Amino acid sequence: MVDYEHWMARLYGKKHKQTEMETFLAGAGEKKEHLYKILVIGELGTGKTSIIKRYVHQFFSQHYRATIGVDFALKVLNWDADTLIRLQLWDIAGQERFGNMTRVYYKEAVGAFVVFDVTRASTFEAVTKWKGDLDNKVQLADGSPVPCVLLANKCDQAKEGLVNNTSQMDDFCKEKGFIGWYETSAKENINIDEAARFLVTKILEKEKANKLSDEERDRDRVVLESNETNKKSEKPRSNCC
Repeated sequence: MVDYEHWMARLYGKKHKQTEMETFLAGAGEKKEHLYKILVIGELGTGKTSIIKRYVHQFFSQHYRATIGVDFALKVLNWDADTLIRLQLWDIAGQERFGNMTRVYYKEAVGAFVVFDVTRASTFEAVTKWKGDLDNKVQLADGSPVPCVLLANKCDQAKEGLVNNTSQMDDFCKEKGFIGWYETSAKENINIDEAARFLVTKILEKEKANKLSDEERDRDRVVLESNETNKKSEKPRSNCC
């Protein structure tokens, strides 16, 4: 289990330094770097750790011990010619939804995967509770929900329940506030990279939209302040001859 306080100090220390470096690197023509914290949550045994191992290390094993508390891994993406993205994937133990630490674990997250096991319908039934727990405990800076993708894992095996009906799954995701869903298999490496790229794309889009909104508010404030200044500087006209 990760030493939470030690890791948080490392995380936010790096994040602060990174922010300072971004201005310098942008001016030097280097890549702009982003650090995004991504949660991977869901019931015990749904394959969360396997998904992370496959995505980060291109590795799969049938023999993983159940995660206790929280673990993490780092994935570096050369997103495009100008952008480097560091994804910090937080593997939250399946039983943690009933604990007191999830609010702390979820802090500063900007994206999430909720994972269920297509061979166990009960893990799908728990998806709504995980999504609700997420929405209650963390939001983006603008107060909106964290972008969240639903992963129907172990799709290389026989499926149970709603996941067999694509249109109903689409409706379910819209109703519950998921930005999308993917059938995945860590064992066969199905849709892991695709789901991650989709989530990161949505995070970037949200970040860009928020930046534009902030810039628009700043422009409106400047115009308003300028108008107020002009009004104060105008001299009252005299009707005297």
